[in-house]
Amino acid sequence: MARYGMAIDVARCQGCQACLVACKTENEVPLGKFRLRMREEVVGTFPDLYGEFRMEQCFHCENAPCVPVCPTGATFQTDDGLVLTNPSRCTGCKACVVACPYDMRHVNPGGWVDKCTFCDHRIAEGRQPACVVTCPTGSRFFGDLDNPSSDVSIAIASATQVDVLKPHTGAKPKLFYLESKLINQADHDDPATVLSEFAGGK
Repeated sequence: MARYGMAIDVARCQGCQACLVACKTENEVPLGKFRLRMREEVVGTFPDLYGEFRMEQCFHCENAPCVPVCPTGATFQTDDGLVLTNPSRCTGCKACVVACPYDMRHVNPGGWVDKCTFCDHRIAEGRQPACVVTCPTGSRFFGDLDNPSSDVSIAIASATQVDVLKPHTGAKPKLFYLESKLINQADHDDPATVLSEFAGGK
C-alpha cells in the first residue's frame, strides 16, 4: 500500500499561483473559496532583503488531529494516508477546522467542510494531482513516500534541506518543503503576507 506525500521546492517556486488556479478548476471549488493559499515571507532591511513564497494546503498528516475529533466519522484517513472528508456525513460542526494546526479547512457553501484531497480522484486514475502537473517551474513532487524511486522520494533525498511546517504539533505532516530558509523561523517580528486566502471561508 502506498503512503502518499508531496514536496515543494521553495527555491523553484515563483509565486505564480498556477497551482491554486489548477486546484480550483479541477475540483470546482466555489467562488471565494480556496483549497490552497500562498504565503509570502520577507526578512531583512532594504536593500538587503530575502523572500520566499510558500504554498500551503492540507498536509495529510500521519497523525492528523482533525480525524479523531470528528463526531460523525466524516473526516477519515485512508489506507494510503490521505486525509479526506465525506460530505454526506459532515454536519459542518467545525470541530476539524478548529483542530487543524495549519488552518487549512473551510466550510463549503453546501454546509460541509472542504479542503485539499491531493486530487484523490486523479490518483485513483493513476494521474498526478492537478497542482503538480500545472506547476511551470516543476517545484512540486508527488508520490509514494515509501517508494525510493517515486518523484517525491527522489526530490526529498536530493534536497540539501527538508522541513515540515510546525513540527512541534506532532501531526507529522506529509507535505515537505525543500530548500527553504525561512520556514519555522521565529527570529523576525514581521508577519508573513498571505497573498491568497480563504475569503472568510471558516
